[in-house]
Amino acid sequence: MRTRIAVLVVAAVLPAAAQLCKPQDLQGPYGFQLSGTTTISGDSKPVASMGRLDFDGQGAVSGSSSVNFAGYFLGNPVTGSYEAHADCTIDWSLQDDSGAFQHFTGTLTPDLQRATFHQADPGGARNGTLAKVANVCSNAGLQARYGFSITGSAIPMNPGETAHSISIEGVLTADAAGNLAIISAGAATPAGNASVDSDCIVAMDLTPPEGATMKFRGILVSGGKEILAIETDPGATVNARLRSR
Repeated sequence: MRTRIAVLVVAAVLPAAAQLCKPQDLQGPYGFQLSGTTTISGDSKPVASMGRLDFDGQGAVSGSSSVNFAGYFLGNPVTGSYEAHADCTIDWSLQDDSGAFQHFTGTLTPDLQRATFHQADPGGARNGTLAKVANVCSNAGLQARYGFSITGSAIPMNPGETAHSISIEGVLTADAAGNLAIISAGAATPAGNASVDSDCIVAMDLTPPEGATMKFRGILVSGGKEILAIETDPGATVNARLRSR
């Protein structure tokens, strides 16, 4: 009985087994989406960004980043460095062509297929997803059916426009040509199109029911099972996520 009690006591004080990763195996392309609010430039403003990063397995990272901030859509090539750790944490920094640096930190899944992360700079956005991307993509990688959610806000950029929030959910289908249709009440209504480049970047036009056409830039991740995107229209700080069904 004493032996059993001793074993239980030892087990109670030992920490839970930590996640283990192999940092040297982190390499190749990943897509990301980052959203939230930022105070880096002063007043709190919503921000939505996405992009493609290529980790070289030796501590260097390069790629491209697009952001919709304060109503304006911007895109830049980025380069930087990263450190992946055996406890599955990862840190990286990126420099755009203006010379500015941004810093990020997150936690990888043990299979290195995904990570959650946030911008580590004071006042940076908090809601980030990083996911593995195929080496080469095409429209053939689109899934036949996706559930989608579109959330964010829009600010007026022209006379007569008003600020408003955006929240849309639904189900859409995609065919091999990239034609999209939204499923409503059991019927499919044509709603736009998607085009997938070889680097897995997705250009998408989507017209939701009773709404204007929205333009998105996204990236196909997780073997085509998911698209991480942001709206590119002026004034919109809007995220879209499509998950296969």
